Amino acid sequence: MNSLAMKQRGMTLIELLLVIVILGIIVSIALPGYQDSVRKARRADSQAVMLELAQWMERFYTENGRYDQDRAGAAVAPPPILLASPREGTTIFYNMVVATPDDQSFTITATPNGGQVGDKCGNLTLNQASTRGVSTSVPVSECW
Repeated sequence: MNSLAMKQRGMTLIELLLVIVILGIIVSIALPGYQDSVRKARRADSQAVMLELAQWMERFYTENGRYDQDRAGAAVAPPPILLASPREGTTIFYNMVVATPDDQSFTITATPNGGQVGDKCGNLTLNQASTRGVSTSVPVSECW
C-alpha cells in the first residue's frame, strides 16, 4: 500500500480542543441572555397574578364596601391560588402578600423566591390605585 492510499481519519486532539473552546465561548455568551429571558418571563407571570389578585380585591371591595374585612367583620382572605406565582406547578418563584392598612387601600407585594432571588427588580408592588413599584433602584418601567 502506498502512503497516498493511507489517509488520516478522525480528528486530532488540537482540533477537538478547538471545538470545545468555541462551544465554551458560545455557551458563555448565550447562557446569561437565556437566564435573563427566563427571569423576565417569570416576572411577567407574577405580574399577571398580581393584576388578577388586584381584580379580586376590587370585587371584594364592591361586595363589602372596604378592602380589609367583609360585612361580617372577617379579615380579607384572598384565594390561596392567587398568593403564589406561577399559579400551577410545584416551584414557586414569587410569593404574594396583600397588606390592607385601612379599609380604603391595599398593597400587593410579590417577593422573589427560589430562582428569582437576586432579580434586578426585587420585590414588585401594586396598590389599589394601580401604582406599580419595585424595591430596587431600577426604574419601574424596566420591571413592569
